Amino acid sequence: MKSVISSILAAAAALLMCGVIGNASAFSSPAASVSAFTPRTHTVSVPRTSSSLQMVFGNKKSAAQKAAEEERAAKFWQGDWVCKDCGYIYNRAECAGLYFEEQGAGFRCPQCSGPRRRYAKKVGDVVGTTLDGGDAPILIFSFGGVALTIAFGIWAVNNL
Repeated sequence: MKSVISSILAAAAALLMCGVIGNASAFSSPAASVSAFTPRTHTVSVPRTSSSLQMVFGNKKSAAQKAAEEERAAKFWQGDWVCKDCGYIYNRAECAGLYFEEQGAGFRCPQCSGPRRRYAKKVGDVVGTTLDGGDAPILIFSFGGVALTIAFGIWAVNNL
C-alpha cells in the first residue's frame, strides 16, 4: 500500500514540475495538455559582427607573424611521425598544436600508450628509427655492453 501511495505522489510531483497541475487551462482541453509537455524554445538573436567572428576564427595574422610561424615550422620535421607499435600518425592539432619534437619525455602515444621513443619519422612509405635522443640511452648501453663483453673476453683469454 505504501509503494502505491509513494508512486502516486511521485507521479503528482512530476506533473507539478511539468506545469500540468496548478494550471487551470491544462484541464480545459486536450490541446492545452499537449502543449504543457512540448518543450519551450527561446530564440536568441546574436548580431553577426566582426568581433563575434573573431571569437571563432581569431584575428588575422600580420605578415611578420606569418613569417615568424614559418621560421619556427622550418626548425621541425615536416613529415609524419608514426608510432612503431600501433601505426598511429602523430597529429599536431590533437596535441595542443605542439610539434612532435616539442613533446616532453613523458609523452605517450594516444592510441597504445607507447613511449615517445617508439615513434619514428616516416619518409615516403618507409618508417625509420629516430636518433633524436629518444633512442640514445638504448644505443649507448647496447654499444657499452658489446664493448664490455669484448673486453671481458680478451681479459679471460689472457688470464685463464
